[in-house]
Amino acid sequence: MLSTTSGTAARTKAAGLAIAAVMALTGCNAGSAAPEKNAAEPATNSARNEAVVVRVVDGDTFEASVNGEQKTVRLLNVDTPETKDPKAPVECMGPEATTALEQLLPAGSKVTLELDEEPLDTYGRTLAGVFDSNGKLVNAEVARTGFGVPLLIEPNRKFYPPVVTAFEDARTRGVGLNSAEIPCLPAQQVEQASRTIETIVAAPLAEAASDLDESHAGLVAALAVVAALKAAANAKNHVHWAAYNAAQLTAMVNRLDSAAEAGAAHKISIGAKKKELADAAAAASARQAAEASAAAAAAAEAERLRNLPPVPAPYVPPAYVPPAYVPPAYVPPAAPAPAPNPYPGYNGPRCYAPGGKTWTPCSKR
Repeated sequence: MLSTTSGTAARTKAAGLAIAAVMALTGCNAGSAAPEKNAAEPATNSARNEAVVVRVVDGDTFEASVNGEQKTVRLLNVDTPETKDPKAPVECMGPEATTALEQLLPAGSKVTLELDEEPLDTYGRTLAGVFDSNGKLVNAEVARTGFGVPLLIEPNRKFYPPVVTAFEDARTRGVGLNSAEIPCLPAQQVEQASRTIETIVAAPLAEAASDLDESHAGLVAALAVVAALKAAANAKNHVHWAAYNAAQLTAMVNRLDSAAEAGAAHKISIGAKKKELADAAAAASARQAAEASAAAAAAAEAERLRNLPPVPAPYVPPAYVPPAYVPPAYVPPAAPAPAPNPYPGYNGPRCYAPGGKTWTPCSKR
């Protein structure tokens, strides 16, 4: 299993894949291949003209001098990648197709043009089967190099069968548009796009939201390429896709479908992981906020306590010392005052001496 792709790497990979897909659908340059020649006899037809090649325009078109008049000739029943369309970039293998035709039809060489039912196309070009000085059908030889695919536009079908046969030979040999080595061709683009998605899906989900965003961006770019390739494959109206047979196209579409399904499921997983990280981050943020609030409250309380006036010394009651006991001095009670004599002049009982003439208070006795 591959390690988690970094954000920058993911962006670079996605950008490279997107560029490669555009090249597959439009054009890229690859190594040229020398055309192989196979003899073919020109068909008998009264509409034949001798011509001299002036220059090659692209892989299926050249200019020739016919009876002193310069004409543009379009090879019948074969189609090659574009290089001259002003509304589109140069297509993949287009320059190689042009080089192949230049080798087949060098400037100044003599050729024979043979017409079919419709002699001109909508652009005024002469539609013809072209035979070189050795009698080889150049239309078929272009297909044999692998740079041209069979093209049937009714009612011109005279040269279609030999072109089909020649292209099947090129497909068997895996040359030109059938090559497994040219990165800009659809088969390689399908493989690259599918592998990119499979690599992203196989990597463990990142633990950082930024890395997840990068993976998501790379996945979205790869899925867009897959969708574009699938649309082109289903359209079956492009020269590059026409190079594949039905079984090859089915296998490629199935590969794209599988990759798209895996990528879509992984997008959901990325979204779930991002939500999980977001929830965890929110919980951590709330926890940090609570901790910060508690810390602030504690700091405020500490500050309040720091600013309180000094605490007085604790009260210490004096030690109790009982007073020494001093017994009071005894003071005898004062004699009670004599009660007032209720009988004035009465001084108490009298004790008389015998004879009764003298007495003394009895108390003095």
